[in-house]
Amino acid sequence: MFKAGLKAALTAMASALCACSLAPPYAAPPAPRIADYKEGGLWTQATPADQLPRGGWWRLFADADLDRLEQQVDAANPTLAGALARYDEASAYLREAQSSLLPNLDAGGSLTRNRQSDNRPLRGANQPNQYDADTLSADVGWELDLWGRVRNRVAAERSLAEADAADLQSVKLSLESDLADDYVRLRGLDNQSALLDQVVQDWTRTLALTERRHSDGLSSKVDVDRARTQLEQAKAQQSETAGRRALLEHAIASLTGAPASTFTLPAKAEPIATPNVPPAIPSRLVQRRPDIAAAERRMAAANSRIGVARAAYFPTIDLLGSAGYQNTGGNSLISAPNAIWGIGPSLALTLFDGGRRKAANAAARAAFDEASAAYRARVLQAFQEVEDSLSLENQLAAEAQSEDAAIAAAREAEALATKRYQRGVTSYLDVVTAQTAALQAEQSGYDLATRRSEASIHLIRAIGGGWNGDGAAARANKGPMAYQD
Repeated sequence: MFKAGLKAALTAMASALCACSLAPPYAAPPAPRIADYKEGGLWTQATPADQLPRGGWWRLFADADLDRLEQQVDAANPTLAGALARYDEASAYLREAQSSLLPNLDAGGSLTRNRQSDNRPLRGANQPNQYDADTLSADVGWELDLWGRVRNRVAAERSLAEADAADLQSVKLSLESDLADDYVRLRGLDNQSALLDQVVQDWTRTLALTERRHSDGLSSKVDVDRARTQLEQAKAQQSETAGRRALLEHAIASLTGAPASTFTLPAKAEPIATPNVPPAIPSRLVQRRPDIAAAERRMAAANSRIGVARAAYFPTIDLLGSAGYQNTGGNSLISAPNAIWGIGPSLALTLFDGGRRKAANAAARAAFDEASAAYRARVLQAFQEVEDSLSLENQLAAEAQSEDAAIAAAREAEALATKRYQRGVTSYLDVVTAQTAALQAEQSGYDLATRRSEASIHLIRAIGGGWNGDGAAARANKGPMAYQD
């Protein structure tokens, strides 16, 4: 009898191993193929190594402070810690689902003292009024996954865990790019502050010169008032720039997991390198962006859940077994005469559910359609973001050339107007006009450099990671770059 039960169990196990899956066939959607980016311009294309990690892209900017701060984001940012916890949670759900692939073993026992009713039917004269009922047993249960319900549930949870892993990378990349964005803007303000400090010193001397000329009767009080107005406006810009820098410093503190009250980033008036970041090959863009990978994995999970919903139309077959000891009297529970065991299959099939399974199947298919639409939207958004960043960077590069020429012309005009005023050839209004134009041109130059760095950061984020190569080549905007971690 036991051999026959074991044979039946092995046969059922072999059938389960060859069982089918009711999930629709799934393959990752192909990426849109385009010959080139519309806004490619002068950007150099390079061959990516998609299997490599994308960390450390900020080193393209060749800034030690930025490198240190980025590492603090990875170590202490609470938002990133939350994303890691969500991934750990998804991994735990996957392990929970995988446990259903293995038999379930339970053990139990009971030791009871019982008394029979005097009015119990068919109570015999030799039956005791009080007796013991002791049981010690182990039960085994295993669902024969003939229709793939368990395997599809495991596949869905695995895809969701992979999606959460990609989400973790998306959050990491987003926080890293936010920090880099705030940092380059802060350094841009440092350059602005240094410029304003120098301007305030120069215009203070100019005011003193104008006051002396007025005392000597060489200029009017109007010139003095204009010089003082111009100087005070520059001081006001100093205060505004300091306030804007403080807000960026506070934002950087939060990103690095530090209280804003205790965080200080010393000023550094140095130009930020503008790296050449070539875009990934268009057909591989979807392999580089973690948010697109997450969208694709959620689509795969939705496909597996269709198989789970369809399996509900078929019977659930479990292989059950139990063994142990039972005794209703006597001194020894664990003995051969008290042994009990049982083995055999169990089948359950829902015959009528009021349309519940049909509705669940329709919901699973709708969820797959929703995930597919979200994936396509994400891919289109990715290509749009790359095109936007390329277009902006190309326009800013052209604008930088014109801005450099404007700065040179404004400086020359300022020097000439100052000399003419000192010689009494022209009024101080020409000096004020030339100095204001020169300050605005130089401020626009620093602002443009910051915007170019921001555009590079946005492009890095749009392609899902960074590229690296020779730092000098990057700053000179020359040559292809090689992708690394």
